[in-house]
Amino acid sequence: MTQQHDTIQITLEDGTRLDVPSGTTPLELVERAGVDVEPVIAVVDGELWDLTRPLERDATVGFRDAQSEEGLYALRHSAAHVMAEAICRLWPDAKLAYGPPTENGFYYDIYLEEPISSDDFPRIQKEMQKIIAEKRPFTRVELPPEVAMDRLREEDNKYKLDNAERALEAGDGVLSFYVTGTPGENWEDLCRGPHVPHTGYIGAPKVMSVAASHWHGDVNSDQFQRVYGTAFRTKAELKEYLNRLEAAKQRDHRVVGQKLGLFTIDEQVGPGLILWKPRGGRLRQVLQDFLTGELVRRGYQVVFTPHIGKIDLYKTSGHYPFYADSQFPPISLEDGEQYLLKPMNCPHHIKIFASDHYSYRDLPIRLAEFGTVYRFEQSGELQGMTRVRGFTQDDAHIFCTPEQVRDEFRATVELVQFVFRTFGFDDVSIRLSLRDPNSDKYAGDPALWDRAERELREVLEDMGIDFRAEEGEAAFYGPKVDFVVRDVIGRRWQLGTVQLDYNLPERFGIQYIGADNQAHRPVMIHRAPFGSMERFVAILIEHYNGAFPYWLAPEQVRVLPVSDKHAEYAADLGRRLIDRGVRAETDLRSETLSKKIREAQKMKIPVMLIVGDQEVESGTASPRLRSGEQLDALDWAALLAFLDEQDRDSRGSV
Repeated sequence: MTQQHDTIQITLEDGTRLDVPSGTTPLELVERAGVDVEPVIAVVDGELWDLTRPLERDATVGFRDAQSEEGLYALRHSAAHVMAEAICRLWPDAKLAYGPPTENGFYYDIYLEEPISSDDFPRIQKEMQKIIAEKRPFTRVELPPEVAMDRLREEDNKYKLDNAERALEAGDGVLSFYVTGTPGENWEDLCRGPHVPHTGYIGAPKVMSVAASHWHGDVNSDQFQRVYGTAFRTKAELKEYLNRLEAAKQRDHRVVGQKLGLFTIDEQVGPGLILWKPRGGRLRQVLQDFLTGELVRRGYQVVFTPHIGKIDLYKTSGHYPFYADSQFPPISLEDGEQYLLKPMNCPHHIKIFASDHYSYRDLPIRLAEFGTVYRFEQSGELQGMTRVRGFTQDDAHIFCTPEQVRDEFRATVELVQFVFRTFGFDDVSIRLSLRDPNSDKYAGDPALWDRAERELREVLEDMGIDFRAEEGEAAFYGPKVDFVVRDVIGRRWQLGTVQLDYNLPERFGIQYIGADNQAHRPVMIHRAPFGSMERFVAILIEHYNGAFPYWLAPEQVRVLPVSDKHAEYAADLGRRLIDRGVRAETDLRSETLSKKIREAQKMKIPVMLIVGDQEVESGTASPRLRSGEQLDALDWAALLAFLDEQDRDSRGSV
């Protein structure tokens, strides 16, 4: 039970301390604290907190406006409630299941036999606007578990009962409801919160789409209608977001990738399984060569492992059964042995390490692999190259002594930063993902978890890196640092990750001989700057809109003879460029030069080389850039220097 005090001390994020009566709300602090933004939510000791929820203990309090990540989260959570109420008005038989905010909006899973279609969106939106215009407060009501469960049984909604039971199992001592207005009079929903002060804060909501979903994600369970929406504080912000969505549609990797001949997906091969076409294969190879070269320079060794392994391997690691729901079913052989399609590379790398004997002088050992793994994503969740069932990770595992952890972790962070700078991702935020101390999903000794989390935090602080800590987001075997990049149209993507792991070495019993001639347990660092080749390429396609920088382009140069009589010279020039390592092709078709140029521009080739009578006579070529700029003719030496300059200047550009 929270200890009550007549007076509590509030510390603001700028260090100001205020003595206030217990029960003061963050909203009451706003004027006194001189907050220079219009807050929609508070942050109390790192926890999002309603502005109207009383403070009953000493705490550190901050405020967030609707432009902040936390503010948008709360505003969209509130918009989900408003949309759910509007749907319940229009379809009284609707049973609500779950309605969280998401990165770009929110959704609500609803059980309703009558289908909701896009034709219904205007009606839903109209009801939402009525609720918003009433400026009804979001009122938090906390109830003891037995009282709350009785109330939910009266509502006869098995989905909400299930949500409540799960919350109690997770350790919630009370269950909270949010009433959109006055308790006992207005609409309410079982919810942890938090919410904005009243519905009027939701200045610009929009119902976006509807799709099918299932209870607990199980295709054999009840089917829901998942209604998606988004919301902003102002109509101008909503309009800007919709413009970004339209821009994203134009850049959709599924469309651009097909036009550029990078990849395809074939139903006979299987959904979520990518077929890399020759141009996509070249792009992937460039990426792989770039990172492999950098890894070798940084002391990594390349390894290869099989696509399957005995199920006992993954039982030892904990990946089975921890990830059993997202893995393909085991493959059973006649002799009774069972195998899994490889869900993770780390157990295989551990076995490579265990196959040799090491002393402390040999460490760190850095093993790297572009290893393909397999996950059973639900068919409704598959999306182009970003959500697939087979993908290749740029994976590596570092085995080091405890004393080497900080330096090795720092080096991996610097590697990820270098990779992102090379690709023009300049806006990168860092998330420190920690365990939830109240959850039982994390393996290993809590003392080792505390040590690992402390080490990651201190390294980030020593590097002067701003980061946000999030409980409950760690991998089951260790804390991690996730890198979230913003692309050129403002979307955020979680890409690289670095994980510190004291647990898997313990589970496998691997060791090295220390300076004391005794056996010691190494520490593992898992890292993957790209994350997966498929997803990273999809993001690059959309980030560059297919116009890859010269150094990365699958086809860097296309040689274009003006007519057939220039074909022999053009073909020879193309071969010479290929011999020098340039990814070049020659268009020898009997088409007009203007058509060849148009088609090369559609394929977004960085450099075209025009060769006609003058070029053949002088032994030169005339570069034409993707932008349409035509340059003077260059001889062979000048051409190579020009292309080298294109390569250098294109690294780290957008």
